[in-house]
Amino acid sequence: MENVIYENTLIKIEIEPSEIPWLKIFTQLPTKEFSQCDDKVKQEIWRVLDICEKEMIAYFNPDKINIASFGNYVPHVHFHIQARFKNDSYFPEPTWGKKQRDSTIVLKDTDKFYENLILKLN
Repeated sequence: MENVIYENTLIKIEIEPSEIPWLKIFTQLPTKEFSQCDDKVKQEIWRVLDICEKEMIAYFNPDKINIASFGNYVPHVHFHIQARFKNDSYFPEPTWGKKQRDSTIVLKDTDKFYENLILKLN
């Protein structure tokens, strides 16, 4: 599956390959900080972030959704949205932290999730 699953003139959404459902929302313009985005871009980020979170909760029933925005290596506005599970490899640590265990999560069909998500985003 291609990494970009949705885009318009303001934002794009990419899949981050991982054991957990993990999406990234990027601005189309190479904006460094969220405060530098215009109101249309900010509203579109919140719109798609809200849809992504709600759909992850409804489809995967995770223990928690993590949302993060940091771009030290990639100085481009983007948000990470992750469905977290108590038995994923890193919980309760962040996924870029220290591994806690081997994962025992069994996910529903992620391709079906992305298909449904794209319908909601459109």
